[in-house]
Amino acid sequence: MVGNGILLLKKYNGDWVLPKGRLKPGEALSETALREVFEETGVKAEILSYLGNITYRLGNRAGSEKAEKTVHWYYMRARNMDCIPQRSEGFVQAKYIHIQRAISLARYDDERKIIVLAAKDYERTRKNQK
Repeated sequence: MVGNGILLLKKYNGDWVLPKGRLKPGEALSETALREVFEETGVKAEILSYLGNITYRLGNRAGSEKAEKTVHWYYMRARNMDCIPQRSEGFVQAKYIHIQRAISLARYDDERKIIVLAAKDYERTRKNQK
C-alpha cells in the first residue's frame, strides 16, 4: 500500500488480483509474502500487520478433485512506486489503485474483503499519526 493506493495485478484475462504465492520449504509466511510481492511486481515492501487468512477449495479442470488452499494476507507499506508485472506468471499490469476503486475492481469476493480490512488499517494508522 502507498498512501490510499492498493497494489493490484491485472492478469492476461483482465482480472485484477492481489499479489500472492506459494510457501517455499523453511520459509516463514511473512517472508513468502514479501518475496512474492517483489517477484510479482518488483515492489519492495515492509509488513505492518497481519490481516488474516482465507481458505478456499480448488477444483481441477474435470471438476472431480478438490484441494484446499489457504492464503495469508498482510497489510504492507511499499518502499517504492515502480511496478513491473511478472509476465511469466500471466500478469500484464501492476499498479497502485485507490482503495475504493480497488474494492470494485478486485476479481474475488475474498480479496475485496481483505482490501476492506487493509483500508481500515490504513485509516487507523492515519488517525494515530495525527
